[in-house]
Amino acid sequence: MPANRRHDQLAQVIAHELSDLMRLRMKDPRIGFASITAVEVSKDLSYAKVFVSVLGTPEEQRETMRGLRHAAGFLRHELAQRLTIRHVPEITFELDESIARGARVIELLNQVSGEAEPATPAAPEERD
Repeated sequence: MPANRRHDQLAQVIAHELSDLMRLRMKDPRIGFASITAVEVSKDLSYAKVFVSVLGTPEEQRETMRGLRHAAGFLRHELAQRLTIRHVPEITFELDESIARGARVIELLNQVSGEAEPATPAAPEERD
């Protein structure tokens, strides 16, 4: 099995299991509506960077990230129970703002296209 495929499979499994753990086992009130958007695993499989999208205000996003970073040890331990690998990677969490940036770009494009639309010509008057 090629190394890249193994990395991709491990990243997918980690994302799935962490999503499940966050939904079912996390009781920290700081953690709001968060979803895992991507996981990057290092070449030696010892580190996993987890990208998280958080719905809410910037303060709610910061609190959610604090809660996740605080729970990293617990989540790694839980992953060790669920995964059948010798070494569970160290987990770090990063806020993924790509969805918010994408929504902002779409909003700006809609504004620009709304301004650029030609005026519709008036219907010609009917002659009697």
